[in-house]
Amino acid sequence: MRIRQERQLHAVADEVLALTAVVRPILTGVLYALKADVVAEAGGYEGVKLKMLPRLYRAGDGDCGICFEYAVHEAMNSGDGRVLQRISDAAKLCNVPGKAPKSLLFGLEKSGTQQIIDSADELLTDDSRLLYGTRGQPAKLRRHLNMIAGAFRNRQTRLALPYSIRGLWKADLFVGFSDTDRWVATSVKINPTQLEGAAGLRIGIVPTRSGKTDRVRIDESKNLVICPLHHDGDFMQIFYEGWRTVQAFIEADAKVPKEIDLASPVQREVARILQERREFPLIEVVEAIKKFGQPELLTTDDKQVALQTIKGQTNTEMFVAPFPMDVK
Repeated sequence: MRIRQERQLHAVADEVLALTAVVRPILTGVLYALKADVVAEAGGYEGVKLKMLPRLYRAGDGDCGICFEYAVHEAMNSGDGRVLQRISDAAKLCNVPGKAPKSLLFGLEKSGTQQIIDSADELLTDDSRLLYGTRGQPAKLRRHLNMIAGAFRNRQTRLALPYSIRGLWKADLFVGFSDTDRWVATSVKINPTQLEGAAGLRIGIVPTRSGKTDRVRIDESKNLVICPLHHDGDFMQIFYEGWRTVQAFIEADAKVPKEIDLASPVQREVARILQERREFPLIEVVEAIKKFGQPELLTTDDKQVALQTIKGQTNTEMFVAPFPMDVK
């Protein structure tokens, strides 16, 4: 069996690099928050040029939350230690085994204009198992993926799901470990008061709240492991700076905003990087500026290990405890 273990190489250092890195998923989130009929008129998502955002985008209440989902997903897969370690700790509280943490973006867009499953179907295997915290063999995630997506729109489809995973249509990400191919459904909320438990959901990712504990912890009332992401000098601060940068850039007709609108030189520098590419499709811009973001954060150790069969042991997982029994 081949084991791939990823470890962080570099700390997040340069402000421009860090802000550029978080602006990329925010731009992606803004793109997929556009109304489907408007996007169709522009030639599809691949045809939307960056300079068209000010004409096509209409701010909505859920837009920041959508971008937060994309940012958490991107941060986890790029090895951002500010996010990676905390979510890994949350997954361990759910008894998810493994050493190579990863996020799969489920991406059911919340405004009712589009439904996306990203590349999850391609990344999952027939042996990908969903650990949902109750007695029984873990569900084969790939088998249920299309039904879960359909349940987002159709109440009757929700009722057709097994009771233990009936709430999975509320999932935003599946986080887990690629080396063991074990996953848990995760809800991501920019507003912690909107976080709700549901059958099959295991982790809730939220920003830290003033006066509240920032500890990764079990919330028994929601039956979720709560994973708050830190603010001051940490991931949430850079996310909100990125969000303001993109909003100001759009308001300035896809050009560098006035200093009074975007006072930080770092934010204006990132806006300048975008302005130079306003004539190109947004999807291409997001990919092109990747090289100007945080340099490679991960290195991968790849090694072959022998499998040993323990007498009397099978590979059937008949019980997955919702949380370690010694956790209070």
